[in-house]
Amino acid sequence: MNGNESVRNPTLFRNLLIFLSVMGPGIITANVDNDAGGIATYSVAGAHFGYSMLWIFIPMTLVLIIIQEMCSRMGVVTGKGLADLIREKFGAKVTFYAMLALLVSNFTNTISEFSGIAASCEIFGISRYVSLPIAAIFVWWVVVKGTYKSVEKIFLAACLFYFSYIITGFLAHPKWSGVLKEAVYPTFRFNKSFILMMMGLVGTTIAPWMQFYQQSAVVEKGINVKDYKYARLDVIIGGIVVSIVAVFIIISCAATLFKNGIRIETAQDAALALKPLAGNYCSMLFAFGLFNASLFSAMILPLATAYSVCEGLGWETGVDRRLKEAPQFYFLFTALIVIGAGVIMYPKINLVMVMLLSQAANSVFLPFVLIFMLLLINDKHLMGQYRNSKFFNIVSCAAIVITIALTIAFAITEFL
Repeated sequence: MNGNESVRNPTLFRNLLIFLSVMGPGIITANVDNDAGGIATYSVAGAHFGYSMLWIFIPMTLVLIIIQEMCSRMGVVTGKGLADLIREKFGAKVTFYAMLALLVSNFTNTISEFSGIAASCEIFGISRYVSLPIAAIFVWWVVVKGTYKSVEKIFLAACLFYFSYIITGFLAHPKWSGVLKEAVYPTFRFNKSFILMMMGLVGTTIAPWMQFYQQSAVVEKGINVKDYKYARLDVIIGGIVVSIVAVFIIISCAATLFKNGIRIETAQDAALALKPLAGNYCSMLFAFGLFNASLFSAMILPLATAYSVCEGLGWETGVDRRLKEAPQFYFLFTALIVIGAGVIMYPKINLVMVMLLSQAANSVFLPFVLIFMLLLINDKHLMGQYRNSKFFNIVSCAAIVITIALTIAFAITEFL
């Protein structure tokens, strides 16, 4: 027995070391999804609809893991980013319009990240005119002056702070029997607000930028096919953790705000409203989580956009390259940060509308990205034996149909 254990333990230790070296793209990409817009969306869902939307996260987590696994697999097998493959397969014209749509979508999302930084800092008594310039400079410095490995370590460290929302959920003292019941039994209402919220939940949990960033990160990290099983585990862990955090945000707001009939418009409203209902610690943890998520996402979203657009247009990309080697990449990254932070400095902008519309826009754009992905990953010449299984294709097609159906349903309710 001792001999067997001595054989197993080195193997286990070796597998753990390989996983730790491969870990990153899946966990980081998934956790960035709980950004300022996401936290606002989950907060509103909990405050306005209670626990009734928790059931959505079971199928949505499965879809998220499958979609991100497809991106990771394409990156490992082809050694190219998603935008790069779209350009090669469908031509420059199609890629240009796809990148333009992604740029607009990601720009609104970037604005929402800086609005989250401003909102969370104002809860702690720091003016946005102080917090935003400091945050913008810090975000730019971390990425531009770092290497991929150093930047990834900072991103992974930021992921740990999302657990503050799980603590917040317990501090809110929810009725766990009600939570479990709503998580298992689906509820649906055919009205505009419910459908728009479902679109927001889908759009913020499975955002289109994620597929582009995930694949680019896998490629830049240089993960090879023989270590792919560890990259798949990275994706699975990321998908599960991000959904758990989102569920606890909804639980926090449902157990306190919905229970007391308090309606909110932003994550900042949620943090402030929690204070008299669940205590100062709960409120501060919620606000701290918002700051961490917003700062973290303010780094990733401009970076993901720069990766995607530059790949799609055939320009050099990557934080391991110097400014002279990838000028377009660094220019676009810097421009998004400067303009995104600058817009929030304007006091009269409707931050709520920007955040909610950016999440709904994600839901509208998502089916087009998934169609491109399905065509690419089922290409025999491109993927060979690593093509999609029938189950993956069925789930992906179902995700496309459902997201399109939600958009049509919302249009019908809007018209009626």
